[in-house]
Amino acid sequence: MRPEREGGGEAAELADAVRRLDDPLSDPLPGQHPSPWFRAAQEEPQAEPQRPEPEPEWYDPDGYATDWYGGAQRPATPAVPQTPAPAPAPDPAPAPIPAQAPAPAPAASPASAPEPAFLPVQDDETVALRTADTRRAAAPERPVVTGGRAERRKAAKRGGGRRRAGAPPAEDGTAADDRPLSRVEARRAAKAAKPGAGVIASRAIGEVFITFGVLMLLFVTYQLWWSNIRAHNLAGSARDHLEDDWANGKRKPGSFEPGQGFAILYIPKLDVVVPIAEGISKTKVLDKGMVGHYGKDSIPTAMPDAKTGNFALAGHRNTHGEPFRYINRLEPGDPIVVETQDKYYVYKMSSRLNQTSPSNTAVINPVPVGSGFTKAGRYITLTTCTPEFTSTYRMIVWGKMVEERPRSKGKPDALVE
Repeated sequence: MRPEREGGGEAAELADAVRRLDDPLSDPLPGQHPSPWFRAAQEEPQAEPQRPEPEPEWYDPDGYATDWYGGAQRPATPAVPQTPAPAPAPDPAPAPIPAQAPAPAPAASPASAPEPAFLPVQDDETVALRTADTRRAAAPERPVVTGGRAERRKAAKRGGGRRRAGAPPAEDGTAADDRPLSRVEARRAAKAAKPGAGVIASRAIGEVFITFGVLMLLFVTYQLWWSNIRAHNLAGSARDHLEDDWANGKRKPGSFEPGQGFAILYIPKLDVVVPIAEGISKTKVLDKGMVGHYGKDSIPTAMPDAKTGNFALAGHRNTHGEPFRYINRLEPGDPIVVETQDKYYVYKMSSRLNQTSPSNTAVINPVPVGSGFTKAGRYITLTTCTPEFTSTYRMIVWGKMVEERPRSKGKPDALVE
């Protein structure tokens, strides 16, 4: 050792060596490479290099901005290279560093740290404890096998054998546990899906009743609505033809053929104007909306121009024009008028029989039984069914002639008022 450093020189050398170190705690351990900040004792730096300003914690030394969870990085502007400081002149006799004060290895420099890579997205199921429920939820779904019989058998074996007896098959042809049905299970499911004999019979009976109900509805509609419209049209057409024949002189008083119109009936109180035809045929006369005269084809009665007798008429009370529907509203004295080719015959309503048997033909005798008439005269009798919409009984209305007026003199007062 040099003489000027004996005595207090060792302490000065040790202080000088410590001063030269950047960090006394970063001295290398024996056998390790020295830290980049370590400088040998003989190296005397002329000037300490200027350190850059410390960067924030979320910036790396290269200038890449990173988030706390390893997200995307942003490239920074390139750093300006710094000129290294000149090496210090070697000391001719460096003092050895005491071995009893080894400094720990310096921490890795931020500049030498590797660039942080993008962190992969971790599975949520691997970051926490897993219970039975989470394990069940994480279990892979069983694939659905749609192949042949061999594949179905293999899938059934992998699924734990045959389907449980209490688990019904699904509508798409798979079992309750999402596996395809075997041939036997498919046959059982098809057989269970087929309706039984009772179901088929009940369906057939239901269809029959529905069809019958529709037909009944159509029939009622025809009877109560369409038959009236059709009968009114036919009766109106017959009346027009009859009046045209009278105007042209084609009709002559006398006997008429069944179904042939020869007169017009007026009931002013009921607003009834309907043609009168010979006979009481349902299809040829009554169903066409006309009133029928009891003639030689049924029970002969007198004509209006007879000196004595009973002019008897029949008509529908319901359906097919229903000309006699409201004859029960007639009161004694109400006029009933019959128009023929030559004359008007005016009758006054006298009495009514609300109900009698259909076989009671005495009500249309020349002197009607039950009418209150006691001697021969010129009478009119109106007959119809009762109660309404049935033909169980007959209702009878009688009247007596009070006026005979030629058509050349105009209409009677009963039709003018």
